[in-house]
Amino acid sequence: MSSVKRLVYAVIHFLKEQSQMDTFTPDEQESLEVAIQCLETVFKINLEDTHLAPPQHLIEIFTNSFYKNDMLCLSDSLPEDVEKADQLKDEGNNHMKEENYGAAVDCYTRAIELDPKNAVYYCNRAAAQSKLNNYSEAIKDCESAIAIDPKYSKAYGRMGLALTSVNKYEEAVTSYQKALDLDPENDSYKSNLKIAEQKLRDMSSPTGTGLSFDMASLINNPAFISMAASLMQNPQVQQLMSGMMSNAIGGPAAGVGGLSDLSSLIHA
Repeated sequence: MSSVKRLVYAVIHFLKEQSQMDTFTPDEQESLEVAIQCLETVFKINLEDTHLAPPQHLIEIFTNSFYKNDMLCLSDSLPEDVEKADQLKDEGNNHMKEENYGAAVDCYTRAIELDPKNAVYYCNRAAAQSKLNNYSEAIKDCESAIAIDPKYSKAYGRMGLALTSVNKYEEAVTSYQKALDLDPENDSYKSNLKIAEQKLRDMSSPTGTGLSFDMASLINNPAFISMAASLMQNPQVQQLMSGMMSNAIGGPAAGVGGLSDLSSLIHA
């Protein structure tokens, strides 16, 4: 029963993630919540039972199993095909440097057709797909690369980027953490993990919308500084500020250089 509960826990965790995605309508999200409640009731578990959590995310478990079975069905490539595939990879890399991403995808695809068991080709194609904003395809290619080589840190890192781009921050965090487990000194993974974690916190905040007001950036913005300087040179603004300062120290009552000046400024 323990293995069954672990499986159900993984399913509940997956459904919970899905219910928080903005790709579903409110009714669909509610249906997912109902499904979660039913599973929790029947199997007498909930997400607080973290000891039941499997070492891998359900998607990762499924993907690894699915693609490994696919790879077993593939025959070994001929030596000449492997050599040609490597040449196509180099051509694709050159296209990436030239920012010709469509041509790069084509080269990597042809390389995969010749040598479908090489994780590098899938990972490189994922990078090109991301540059073309084809994030779903990029994620699939990263999953294929990981299925071939589960210790390929670059595939996890690139999948994290693609997942972040489609607002799947929790999954992105998991990918970056896995990438760092395999390559602990990689500064890019560290910084991208922090970004994904912050995005996840912003999304989870009761008052957060994923947006924040950055006063420092505003003050250092040249356009804002120029606008403020021009505004302060306006005689009406100067008169208004003078009136406000007088009021603050017990000077003339509001309406003398105060509210009346504000009214005239608004209608100027």
